[in-house]
Amino acid sequence: MNKLILKAGVFALSVISVSVAAKVSPEEAARLGQDLTPIGAEKAANSDGSIPAWDGGFSNHDADVVRGTDPFADDQVLFTITHDNLDQYSDHLTPGQLAMFDKYDTYKMHVYPTRRSATYPDNLWPKIQKNAENAELVAGGNGIQNYETTTIPFPIPESGVEAVWNHITRFRGGAVTRNVAQFPVLSNGDYVPVELKETLVFPEYLKTGREEEDDNILFYFLQEVEAPARLTGTVLLVHETINQVKEGRRAWIYNAGQRRVRRAPNVAYDGPGTAADGLRTSDNLDMYNGAPDKYNWELKGKKEIYIPYNNFKIMDPELDYEEIIQAGHMNQDLIRYEKHRVWEVEGTLKDGERHIYSKRTMYLDEDTWTASIIDHYDGRGELWRVGEALNTQFYNVDVPWMAAEALYDLSSGRYISLGLGNEEREYMEWDIEPQRSDFSTNALRRTGIR
Repeated sequence: MNKLILKAGVFALSVISVSVAAKVSPEEAARLGQDLTPIGAEKAANSDGSIPAWDGGFSNHDADVVRGTDPFADDQVLFTITHDNLDQYSDHLTPGQLAMFDKYDTYKMHVYPTRRSATYPDNLWPKIQKNAENAELVAGGNGIQNYETTTIPFPIPESGVEAVWNHITRFRGGAVTRNVAQFPVLSNGDYVPVELKETLVFPEYLKTGREEEDDNILFYFLQEVEAPARLTGTVLLVHETINQVKEGRRAWIYNAGQRRVRRAPNVAYDGPGTAADGLRTSDNLDMYNGAPDKYNWELKGKKEIYIPYNNFKIMDPELDYEEIIQAGHMNQDLIRYEKHRVWEVEGTLKDGERHIYSKRTMYLDEDTWTASIIDHYDGRGELWRVGEALNTQFYNVDVPWMAAEALYDLSSGRYISLGLGNEEREYMEWDIEPQRSDFSTNALRRTGIR
């Protein structure tokens, strides 16, 4: 309660101080921290109380790590959705989720009490408030201007593309390195894990501070392949831009076999994902990323659906990967589902554009703006792949993110999972102090050969 009062107080001050110049009116923006949460979700409970009111989220800054510690371990399963009772709950499931039940007899969902644990660092709230009144789309929604970076630009969205930008720009820690595994899984359950070291840094968090060259940079991203041996030494560097009309994504890759750095224009849209065995596109990473210009995005409204949430159990370091990765889908006994309100956004491929997905339907969690479920359709308009984010609150640093993400191919029975760190010695490192030079092409070359 004290935390909620503090956040409301921060918002009251910021409402007074921000400019009245732009995107939504001061009166509309003043709802943030009042009937809306600071990030734009409905603060109140739903009509039957199955989704509680937001009370400030869950924080514990005294905790050193989240992996292996479940603050809601005593919660009991309310019910389990199976083939036998699917009709009873189908109104709260997406077409992709229903398709998973149809394809796999082993697929099920353990539904727990809903806990709105999501929260962000308090210093982001005034930025979100300022963005609500000032951030604007440019050139048909392909970029943003008048934007306070490191957090969402449109807490009160008026269009589908604004909601998509909220997912793309959401805070995932200012500077963080994670050591995780990616699993391209065959239909029989066989896989060869790919070990990845990924570093994500917003420009403000570089040790040397923000410079003029960062004016159009959303974040810097470095991805190093550390196993298997045949891929070791491959490194991807991305400078992600904000206004993607002004300048598109900059990407380079170091190829260990060729021992050289080259530009990587295919690291975008439906270009192949790193070491993904054809199971995900470049813009499938983080559920969805990159320029939204290939699609017409329609904001369909809100729904209440069951999505993975508070997935601390599956992060337990006592679990082996072979206990989690199974044929057809991940081990559903380890995944926690809750009912949450989501924004439904439908993206339809524009006339004249090309992409392997003709349509994407996103379900964005209202408390984090994370795309929690995405249904992907092929060129014939048939449901093809189902993306699922295993939402988790890193409560020691107030960062909502994922324990893992999965993309299920309904046609082949294969899937890919990325983000698990159970067997990694180091997992999430939140106290890094990166230099600007760490994200240069020279640094990319040094990283690849060491």
